[in-house]
Amino acid sequence: MGCSWFVALNLLGACAALMALAPVARAQAQGGGNSSAPAAGPFVTRDNILLDCGATGQANDTDGRLWSGDAGSKYAPANLASATAAVQGPSVPQIPYLTARVSAAPFTYSFPLGPDRKFVRLHFYPANYNNRAAADALFSVSVPTANLTLLYNFSAYQTTVALNLGYVVREFSVNFTAPTLDLTFTPEKGPGHPNAYAFVNGIEVVSSPDLFGKSPPSLVTSDGTGQPFPIDATTAMQTMYRLNVGGNAISSSKDTGGYRSWLDDSLYITGAASGVSYGKDENVTINYSDNVPRYVAPEDVYSSARSMGPDKNVNLNFNLSWTMQVDAGFQYLVRLHFCEIQSEMTKPNQRVFNIYINNQTAFSGADVILWSQGLGSPVYKDYVVSTLGSGSMDLLVELHPDIRNKPQYYNAILNGMEVFKLQLNNGSLAGLNPVPSVVPTGPGGGGDSGKKSSVGPIVGGVIGGVVVLVLGCCCFFVICKRRTRSGNDAGVSDGHSGWLPLSLYGNSHTSNSAKSHTTGSYASSLPSNLCRHFSFVEIKAATNNFDESLLLGVGGFGKVYRGEIDGGATKVAIKRGNPFSGQGVHEFQTEIELLSKLRHRHLVSLIGYCEEKNEMILVYDYMAHGTLREHLYKTQNAPLSWRQRLDICIAAARGLHYLHTGAKHSIIHRDVKTTNILLDEKWVAKVSDFGLSKTGPSMDHTHVSTVVKGSFGYLDPEYFRRQQLTDKSDVYSFGVVLFEVLCARPALNPTLPNEEVSLAEWAVRCQKKGILDQIIDPHLKGKISPECFKKFAETAENCVSDQGIDRPSMGDVLWNLEFALQLQESSEESGSLGCGMSDEGTPLMIIGKEDPNAPSNESSTTTTTTTSISMGEQSIASIDSDGLTPSAVFSQIMNPKGR
Repeated sequence: MGCSWFVALNLLGACAALMALAPVARAQAQGGGNSSAPAAGPFVTRDNILLDCGATGQANDTDGRLWSGDAGSKYAPANLASATAAVQGPSVPQIPYLTARVSAAPFTYSFPLGPDRKFVRLHFYPANYNNRAAADALFSVSVPTANLTLLYNFSAYQTTVALNLGYVVREFSVNFTAPTLDLTFTPEKGPGHPNAYAFVNGIEVVSSPDLFGKSPPSLVTSDGTGQPFPIDATTAMQTMYRLNVGGNAISSSKDTGGYRSWLDDSLYITGAASGVSYGKDENVTINYSDNVPRYVAPEDVYSSARSMGPDKNVNLNFNLSWTMQVDAGFQYLVRLHFCEIQSEMTKPNQRVFNIYINNQTAFSGADVILWSQGLGSPVYKDYVVSTLGSGSMDLLVELHPDIRNKPQYYNAILNGMEVFKLQLNNGSLAGLNPVPSVVPTGPGGGGDSGKKSSVGPIVGGVIGGVVVLVLGCCCFFVICKRRTRSGNDAGVSDGHSGWLPLSLYGNSHTSNSAKSHTTGSYASSLPSNLCRHFSFVEIKAATNNFDESLLLGVGGFGKVYRGEIDGGATKVAIKRGNPFSGQGVHEFQTEIELLSKLRHRHLVSLIGYCEEKNEMILVYDYMAHGTLREHLYKTQNAPLSWRQRLDICIAAARGLHYLHTGAKHSIIHRDVKTTNILLDEKWVAKVSDFGLSKTGPSMDHTHVSTVVKGSFGYLDPEYFRRQQLTDKSDVYSFGVVLFEVLCARPALNPTLPNEEVSLAEWAVRCQKKGILDQIIDPHLKGKISPECFKKFAETAENCVSDQGIDRPSMGDVLWNLEFALQLQESSEESGSLGCGMSDEGTPLMIIGKEDPNAPSNESSTTTTTTTSISMGEQSIASIDSDGLTPSAVFSQIMNPKGR
């Protein structure tokens, strides 16, 4: 089921152990006896079925809820074998995990219920049942009457081993119209799994209030313009996370809307600053309303919060961030709960902030008082974000002060967060099983049946007891370090950072190698003359001990500082990976391996790296003018002149052309876009972000077969359809960039009419009609010669051809752009400029002048010859980046915050 293990219910046992081991003082919403306004009454649960599978009689769980054994139940299938766990882990509750229903054949539970939305929770404790090995439990769970797949090829054993859990809970929200809710468990037998069987320990079916029908969420897009995303009444969801932000965990018995469990958010806070948590003031009352009834979230959620802190100077230099692991390839509904609970927060424009999800702007100018119309009044906002690829990836939620309206406080606040996975069009909610860092061996992992008999004691005793104990200690350590690290050396932890030193990874390209016993250093495999190794002392000196005044930007993976090396002779950008993210190893390796062996004027240069003290730090050329997109639209920067835009496009094309042809093995960038084209102090463009790059096909192959990764709006449709990557995929993306430069609008804008949403499609349609000049950047009117405009537009149109075979090579693109520049220069010398068409379709010659407000063009001396750099005998390592997430971890060096 993959990384959905972070769902709140999965860690209740671990959190209970954590609280027993290390209680952490936290401000609670004691509230001086104030109660909520009675306007919205509690939700009345019509259906509340709790089946203790394989058991008889009734018993209460640790939350005091009454479970009924399914022996003789009308819901359970007849003649289904019951079993008792061979060993019960000390941290695993007996109810409902002591017994199970087990079968090597498919079986179905049927619940005759009224049609509406229900919470369905499935409980699994992997152990030996009736001499069946825990590792052999491999099965799927479906709802045939609703054409839903909840789990596919699910292994509870692999999940608990990989994630250090004692047991697993999966929660789904299913809205069905059939008179019966059927849950079918199907063993997934196959050549490698002849003994596969299915089991379940407990099933909950609980009525759900109308949590998703009030108003449609907003779709998060790369350009920051959202559009309504209606949630269909039949849409099924899986609960991935339910967090009480700034407060303690809330048990299901204290929930107000379907016995939901809420986790403390501390384990998911990332970044160098975790903000401050607090409870509501004594004179504040939580006032529910018809818009936000009591069942949306319990009062404890709205009675506590996390904010950034009192220092505005600090707040402006970081994002309040949460990182949560999810299954790639799905859409996610992110629900954020807000409530102002401090007495002084009573007016609009006191606290205004921006919301970013996966480095994209979900909302600009969030003002809780303006939304809720009052102190103590809850409000929630829903956003839908799309993800690409397969396997696991990080979902990043960030808050940052919005300074545009000059609010009273530069701060942000959040009270609660929920994340729901939305079903695919085929009705599937199933992700992949998480991969253990060390593949389980010995009993239960394979072999004959005699050896498998010891799996239960190992899983039940070791995983259920020692591992959860260690998890509790580790979590306590992390929490304590986060609460005390403000007094440490710029956030450096002397303990385990969540990342292993890079030398432990040897020369492998897979994260599994992190556990190998290699003795070699990764650094030793890199040419010392191409990639410099910095000591941590040197990095601290370059950044004045990570002085916050040198901060260029903050992202979920770390901070970027401006620095100076070699006695101040060289300005650099230093990216310090966030040690608590647990991610970035692949990107770190790929950037070092690739950029250390590539040197080109139009590729961002990697100067060196540092891997000491559990740090992952990269040192780049300093790019003073940020990204190309920052100079095209939605910016306070002066517009670029047409000549500058041509020079930038030519420079980027040269960089990509070198990637495709200039080295021993071609490199496909795979994420070409305007935010990955950076500008230095002389406005020279350089291509950046090689975290998703792949080595191109060999001479006897035409493509590289790989999962689809990239950015919406720039993705090659042929690559998307066939999952076959070629250098023509970069050409397509670059064609979108050309239209973006010409039209100064985002690649995708969902707020426009359907035919105009995609810039590439709309521009090509206008080009074919001969009206492309009508949608160009108004700043360029009268500044482009007709001949140059024609050549540039034809080049962009050819780049975005639907079939890769119809697109030019990057070398041809470069030649066409250089020719367009010559045409522009000829027109400027003759004094004739213009861009437009007459009624008869002939070019209009319009005399114009360059915009005097445009930035000075210091890169106009660019030559028209293609530079080729010989790499000699150097070869570029084959990079396997299928495991990478599509987050620009080490890109956007100037300003990596989500926009």
